[in-house]
Amino acid sequence: MTPTEAVQTRRSVRAFTDQPVDRDTLTRVLKKAQRSPSGGNVQPWNAILLTGEPMQALFDRVALEFPKGRAALKPEYDIYPEGLEGAYEDRRFGVGEDMYAALGITREDKAQRLMWFAQNFRAFGAPVLMLVHTPRYMGPPQWSDMGMWLQTIMLLLREEGLDSCAQEAWAVYAPQVRELVDIPDDHVFFCGMAIGHRDTAAPVNNFTVARAPLAEAIRWEGFGDQAAP
Repeated sequence: MTPTEAVQTRRSVRAFTDQPVDRDTLTRVLKKAQRSPSGGNVQPWNAILLTGEPMQALFDRVALEFPKGRAALKPEYDIYPEGLEGAYEDRRFGVGEDMYAALGITREDKAQRLMWFAQNFRAFGAPVLMLVHTPRYMGPPQWSDMGMWLQTIMLLLREEGLDSCAQEAWAVYAPQVRELVDIPDDHVFFCGMAIGHRDTAAPVNNFTVARAPLAEAIRWEGFGDQAAP
C-alpha cells in the first residue's frame, strides 16, 4: 500500500468485526511509528494498549457512569474550544448529521442517538483500545507532535490491513479511566484509539465524510501566473 492509498482509505471506523489483532502486528506498527517527527526529538507520546479482560473491565466501569449524563463528564482539557463557530463548527455539526443519516437515526430520536454515542465507550466493537497520555507540562507544540504520531500509527495500520478510530470521547471519563489504568498523576489523559478490522458492510463505515475544498485552507503566494491546482 502506498502512502496515498493509506491516506485515501483511512477513515474513523465506527464498526469493527470481532477478529482479533495480534501483538506482533501492533508491535511492528508502533516500532515504525517511533520514527514520527517531534520538535527537538522530545517524543512526548505515551500509550497503554488494552484487550481482553482489562478492556472489558474499563467498558463495564464507564457503563456505570453513562446514565449519570453530563454530571459524570470530567475531561482534563477542552476537547473543542469555547466559541467554536463558522466553518469549523459547520464541519463538526455536518459530519455528525451525515453519520446519523447513514445510521437512519433522525435528529428527533434523542434516545437512539444517545445509545449510538454510548458505542464510543465499547470502542465500537474493536478488539484493541489504545489510551494516550502525556506529561501535563507539555504545550501545544508537543500536543501537535502527538497528533503526528497518531496519524503515523493510523496510516501504518492501514498498511497492515487494519483500521482505527481516534477517540477524544474517552477523555470525558478521565477519572474512571485512571481508576483502572495506570496513567501517572502528572500526565494528562488525551484520548483513546480503537484498533481492529473494519466491518465493511456497516453503513456507518460507508457514508461520505466531506472535506473542505483546498481554497478554504490554503493560500498561494509567489507562484506567478501558474494555474491554481
